[in-house]
Amino acid sequence: MGKFNFDEEKFEKIKEEAEKLYETFGLTYCPYFADKISFNAKGLRHLKFKSDQQARSNKDQYTRLSLVYLAPKILNKSHTLQGLWQTKRFEQYKTEGQWKYTMKEVNFYEFIAVLDNVRVKVIIKEVLGGEKHFWSIIPYWGINKTGSKRVLHSGNPDQD
Repeated sequence: MGKFNFDEEKFEKIKEEAEKLYETFGLTYCPYFADKISFNAKGLRHLKFKSDQQARSNKDQYTRLSLVYLAPKILNKSHTLQGLWQTKRFEQYKTEGQWKYTMKEVNFYEFIAVLDNVRVKVIIKEVLGGEKHFWSIIPYWGINKTGSKRVLHSGNPDQD
């Protein structure tokens, strides 16, 4: 059984440990930006949900939460950007006690590294006018269920 293969019995333990660890990250310095990156609730939520109303499968959560310990280490060592995806999308914000959506420019920065014999991609999200924050960690491999072929990622950092 591989290091990150899903184990239903260990899922809740991994999830709990990862959430506690994530809370300790706070701000992490990234040499590429010459700035600190925030590990806020949005990033942790994205590891568990694809969107506001669509949870990730337990298997997907298990893999990402098992890898989350690598994210600050990778950012702390990253001097080179491997990918940039710029888009416009509706972003949620709270004003006067109500949640609203507005169209914003969003940048997703991709850093790829191999640490602890694991190749992963770390995504940083920046909504223009806001802080850069951790968005996701993605194992840099996967299996296409229909063709059983290896897939690196979907190509959409917002969803990945």
